[in-house]
This record gives sequence, structure tokens and C-alpha cells, in this order.
Amino acid sequence: MQAVIETVEEKGIEIASRLLLVKKIDKNLYELRSRQGTDYQRALYFHVVDNDYLITHGFSKKTNRTPQREINHAIDLRAEFYRRYRSGNYERP
Repeated sequence: MQAVIETVEEKGIEIASRLLLVKKIDKNLYELRSRQGTDYQRALYFHVVDNDYLITHGFSKKTNRTPQREINHAIDLRAEFYRRYRSGNYERP
């Protein structure tokens, strides 16, 4: 997964999408995609501001389909982040 993140940083999201490393899941919710043999690793993330993105969580799976519970979890984490962001409790790393 680290190699995928580095490729996206280096080449940009548009090229990473063409390489099937990034997939749009929902409005401002994306999936980083990595495959090791028959195991699929995924990390869900969203855009914060400028060039800041936040990875909500990662998970492994056996099929190419993203489980809805993982998408719902990322949506909940994104909502929590924005509640804190609007209240001024966000510090850039």
C-alpha cells in the first residue's frame, strides 16, 4: 500500500486512476487499491483542503468489490473529521 500511496503522490490522481490505483467511491470519497496475489488491500480517503488528503482506514479483502460497511465507516469518519474541522479542532500534520 505504501508503494501505491507514493505512486499517487508522484504521478497524481488522474494518472493513478488510469492505472487503476485510485477509484472514486462517492462524492469526495476515494479508494486506494493494491493487490498482492489473491489478496486485495484497500484504503479509503477523502480530500481535506489544498493538497491535504486524509486516509480514513485500510482493510484487506478477497474480492474486488468494496464492502458497503467499509464505505459507511469511511463516510462516518469523514463526517466526524468535518465536525471537528469546522469547530477549529483540526491541526495540519
